[in-house]
Amino acid sequence: MNWMEKNAAMRRDLQALNGAAPDTLKGFGALSKAVKTGGALDLKTKEFVALGISVADRCEPCIGFHVEALISAGASREEIADVLSMAVQMGGGPSLMYAAKALACFDELSGATRAAD
Repeated sequence: MNWMEKNAAMRRDLQALNGAAPDTLKGFGALSKAVKTGGALDLKTKEFVALGISVADRCEPCIGFHVEALISAGASREEIADVLSMAVQMGGGPSLMYAAKALACFDELSGATRAAD
């Protein structure tokens, strides 16, 4: 399954969860909107933090969603790699494996050419 399919499948699963627990998802949506609006950091920086946490916590669906958000915010592959490096430093070997997944996600969803190609 590619990253676009993974994100679409997760969105379908979240829609199903929303049908079963609408108040919970409404509350989470409000929290998400609140933390992304205003504050000292811009949205792109906040999404970089979220991507780092996604890698360190090994949340593959989170990686897909935050990479999408970062592409929309204009993040470059170099910026993504820098954030992933920091996540690896903080999370060790498991984060290294998920950092590789996150970079592959960025390459696929942004249409970027892989450096090794």
